[in-house]
Amino acid sequence: MKIAFITGATSGIGKAIAVRLAKENYSLILTGRRAERLVELKEELESQYNVKVLILCFDVRIFEHVEKAAASLPDEWKSIDILVNNAGLAAGLDPIHSALVSDWDQMIDTNIKGLLYVTRVIAPGMLDRKSGHIINLGSIAGRANYPSGSVYCATKHAVKVLSEGMRMDFLPYGVRVTEIAPGAVDTEFSLVRFKGDKQRADLVYKGFTPLVAEDIAEAVFCAISQPAHINLQEILIMPTAQASPTLIHRENN
Repeated sequence: MKIAFITGATSGIGKAIAVRLAKENYSLILTGRRAERLVELKEELESQYNVKVLILCFDVRIFEHVEKAAASLPDEWKSIDILVNNAGLAAGLDPIHSALVSDWDQMIDTNIKGLLYVTRVIAPGMLDRKSGHIINLGSIAGRANYPSGSVYCATKHAVKVLSEGMRMDFLPYGVRVTEIAPGAVDTEFSLVRFKGDKQRADLVYKGFTPLVAEDIAEAVFCAISQPAHINLQEILIMPTAQASPTLIHRENN
């Protein structure tokens, strides 16, 4: 069976990727911190698509938990074909001189260290089998900075550079690495960034048509469905109305 391991699968892009791969008959290892959502998604996918789903509830920011989760995989689930490092977030939108250090820690620990921790425990199996594909979710923010978002942007710059480094390190083993860098995607992203302030979050997507999670899921499937000799190293995917992190054409309503 083809197995995909997806972090941050409880909502948004991660959930959409899980649904898209279920349609292609992948067996799915879904991870996240919200156990009830994982259970609901498992039941939904198994019922609707008749696929096998294994759920692991842990925090990617804690290496011991990542190690324990990986070690708990039954033998038949250990030959992972696709790793999707999707778990990530933005916390706050404040200039460096007044930002919360806890926001910095949350972003750095999740977006950088979490990606590294999960890759560290999953990639060796791929290298042993000389087969596999790692998808890292980056951002347009990893290509260009913007005011009051420099730490988030720095974490996504790190995802880009780490993806490049993985391609170098894994080159002799035939393991592909793709970074997918979206622009504005209408998910819980802004709601999380603004700590539940829905009115402020909704303004981010006002006046234009943003991407949706399913658009990114299609990009993931596009990358992994290429012939073995092709690696789509980077996919930068933007709404038509967006030219840069801060330049968006909004229609007057």
